[in-house]
Amino acid sequence: MIQVLGSAWALLLGMYFLMIGNGLQGTLLGLRAQAEGFATLEISVVMSAYFVGFLFASRLAPVLIARVGHVRVFSALGSMISAILILYPLFPEPWAWALGRVVIGFCYCGVYITAESWLNAAASNAHRGKALSLYMAVQMGGIITAQWLVAQGDVMGFAVFIIPSVLVSLSFAPVLLSATQTTPAFADTKPLSIRRLLHASPLACAGMFLLGSVFAAQFGMSAVYGTRAGMTEGQIALMVSLTYTAALLAQYPIGWLSDRMDRRVLILGLAALGGLGAALALVLPGPVWIALAAAAVVGGTSNPLYALLIAYANDYLEKGDMAAASAGLLFINGLGAIAGPVLVGWVMDAGGAQGFWGIIAAVMLALAAYAAWRMRAAPGREIVGDRTAFTPVPVAATPVAAMLEDAADPPTDGGPRNREAA
Repeated sequence: MIQVLGSAWALLLGMYFLMIGNGLQGTLLGLRAQAEGFATLEISVVMSAYFVGFLFASRLAPVLIARVGHVRVFSALGSMISAILILYPLFPEPWAWALGRVVIGFCYCGVYITAESWLNAAASNAHRGKALSLYMAVQMGGIITAQWLVAQGDVMGFAVFIIPSVLVSLSFAPVLLSATQTTPAFADTKPLSIRRLLHASPLACAGMFLLGSVFAAQFGMSAVYGTRAGMTEGQIALMVSLTYTAALLAQYPIGWLSDRMDRRVLILGLAALGGLGAALALVLPGPVWIALAAAAVVGGTSNPLYALLIAYANDYLEKGDMAAASAGLLFINGLGAIAGPVLVGWVMDAGGAQGFWGIIAAVMLALAAYAAWRMRAAPGREIVGDRTAFTPVPVAATPVAAMLEDAADPPTDGGPRNREAA
């Protein structure tokens, strides 16, 4: 751990500032859009636009890095993020915000890929798992800090938009001033068709698509739900903070269980628990503490499921296909994330604020039901090679983070091999 910090402290500090900026703009735009009188469906389109940009960048950013280098890409995309954050309050129109979100989603994904390629180069094979864990903790820590800042500011003012812009600008300093003369290499992944992914693990593919909707709802529509439900800005910020705090705390116990039991049972149990937590908030809309508890339960189950599904799919793939498979699963997750806010916005327009919990409950319970069906439909296929170790992959990770996950050390505890089908 000390070795990882020594080689990548500048990157981790820069990413912490970047994630404060990203966490602020996610919650802040939902609150400001409500105050500006945007329709719920308009807000949902704005929130979906981020994931459109993210999806395109996962394919195009590596080309930019190969062409001009990681330092220039990091600087250029980071500067665009800073500029767009300041422009939001100047053009409070749904179309302008949607366009800005596409661009900022593209830029954030490009910045992540650049930073993660550096992390990949800085960490040895023996320390890649620890490096990715630290990276995930820093990302979530930045988002949690952002919610506290949201609660301190006036969403109708300019200062609350200037703060994330400044923080994003500050994030460049430690990264650029400590960048080495050697550009970290970015290894392109060979393609793996969606058809092959579906054949290897139908459960992982379906799960990643469904989880995309849940993540997008949490990241983009929580503030809209909270405003519609009559929560204060402080309560909304606390709800989002609990989502990511629970996710951070739950990753390691769930990872420990994942390496010692049938992963499908764990997937089923986590999805069912998350769905029941959301269902409780759906049927008991009054007390704020129930919404806060539901946010923690959903966050503490859905986020670990993301890494769990990647590790589960890798159990049924050759080692050389794992990085490409992870990238493909992230693409599937992005498709679900684009659809999620639009679906949540439509349901909230039709049925009120509680539609937020209704969609999350339905999606999580659908994943649990599909996992149960897969356990009965295909009970007997052995895994390929050694069982893949669970490594906590950040939500909205990029293919580079997936490579880091794939490079983590295999389990050495003699945990049971999974003999079940994907």
